[in-house]
Parts: sequence; C-alpha cells; structure tokens
Amino acid sequence: MASVLFEMIDNVGYVTLNRSDKFNAFNREMAFLLQEILDNCNQDKNVRAVYITGAGKAFCSGQDLAEVVDPNGPGMNKILKEHYNPIVQKIRNLEKPVIAAVNGVAAGAGANIALCCDIVVAHENASFIQAFSKIGLIPDSGGTYFLPRLIGWQKASAIMLLGDKVSAQEAEKMGMIYKYFSADSFEQESKNIVKIVAAMPTKGLYFTKQALTNSFNNSWQEQLNDEDKFQQLAASTYDFKEGVAAFLEKRKPVFKGE
Repeated sequence: MASVLFEMIDNVGYVTLNRSDKFNAFNREMAFLLQEILDNCNQDKNVRAVYITGAGKAFCSGQDLAEVVDPNGPGMNKILKEHYNPIVQKIRNLEKPVIAAVNGVAAGAGANIALCCDIVVAHENASFIQAFSKIGLIPDSGGTYFLPRLIGWQKASAIMLLGDKVSAQEAEKMGMIYKYFSADSFEQESKNIVKIVAAMPTKGLYFTKQALTNSFNNSWQEQLNDEDKFQQLAASTYDFKEGVAAFLEKRKPVFKGE
C-alpha cells in the first residue's frame, strides 16, 4: 500500500501519511510522494483545501532513523534539501489552505511539518515533541522559524533544548495550535473546518496566507504595501463580486474559488 494516501471529496484533498507500522515516519519514498501530491493539489482547480492527517495512532514521528544510518541511504544533506525543505515550501506556497489534523504524536520533522500548515488542530491525546536534542540534532523542517513565532522565543527555546512533550491541551493554551478536540469529536470537527475553508473564496484565502507569510520578514511599510497589493488582487476576483452581490441581495454566497 502507498506510503501516502490521497482522496478528493467535495473539493477537499484528503492526505493521509500511511506508514502506521513506523508511526508514519518519513523515508525517501514517502517524502517524494507527499511532494507529488502537494504539487497535484496546487495544480488541480477542483482542490480548494487540503487536509493532512496520519494513519493509526500517530500523525508523524519524523524521520525514519534506519534510513539515516543506512550507508546506502540518501544521507542527512539530501534528506533536508530534497525531503523536508521542499515539503514545507510546498505547503507554504500552496494556493489553497492546508489544515493539519494531528491525530496522535507529532515528533521531530512531523511536528514542524504540522506547525507550518495554515490551521493546526489536534486530537485530545495528541502531542508535539521537538525530539531532535535527544539524538544530538537541531530542529529542522522550518521548526526554528515557525515555533518561536507561534509561541515566543523563550518557550520555543526551552521546548527545543529540553525536548519536552507538549500535550494538545498545552499546545492550544500557548498558541502553538488553533484548537484541540475530544476523541469523540476530533474527526468530525477537524473535517468541518476543512469543509468550511473549501467553500470559501479560495484566492482571497491564498492572498491572506501570502500576506501572513510575508509579515515574518516585512517592515511595517512593506506589510502595508503587501496588503494593498493583495487587496487589489482579491478585489478583482469573481468571488469578491459574488460575495458583495450576495450581501446586497441578502442571500448565501456561492463561491467558485475564482
């Protein structure tokens, strides 16, 4: 069976990391397959939102260490440059919202791939672990960039240096994730979120996503300029015209993602 599963239902691309016997740890095949799926989702106009989760008990335990120590394996340099960096870049550049539905442990690169998504929700029994320090490595997959911006430098530093396990409840409280849900409601609630964004003005959401990403590096004036640029683009879309018309006509808008 494929190491990453994909299914499209009602304009949502459902992606499932599928090496459950390895707690969905990444190997080279899995990394390349996820990249291919993300590219296809970006190009397919019928996909208006992406939902990423894991099979079995884990979301993703990070890198399969057997591949790292394999003398015939790709080596750490290729693993970063060809596996994780492209995955994170593709998620951030995807022209549709990406929801991470963290169903279990998210460790190492698995945690940081989740945290780079646009909306992160978690099962009440899920946890997040920056496991790198336990084996003498540094956090990668954008972790040192995203985590301090989500929760602050001091908290991120301690979590990364100590390798603390962060529960879903703690993650929500510190602003690492959007929400956690009970075991009974996790699947339904997380899928409700992706269905909502899939029915919204896709281009407007993408421009919002880009403006947020740019805000990490922009000056105040540069951010105002970006807002002006993206607002002009959003105002030229079909969905903006439909949204205004629906408001004036006191009806529910029907957006096309155009």
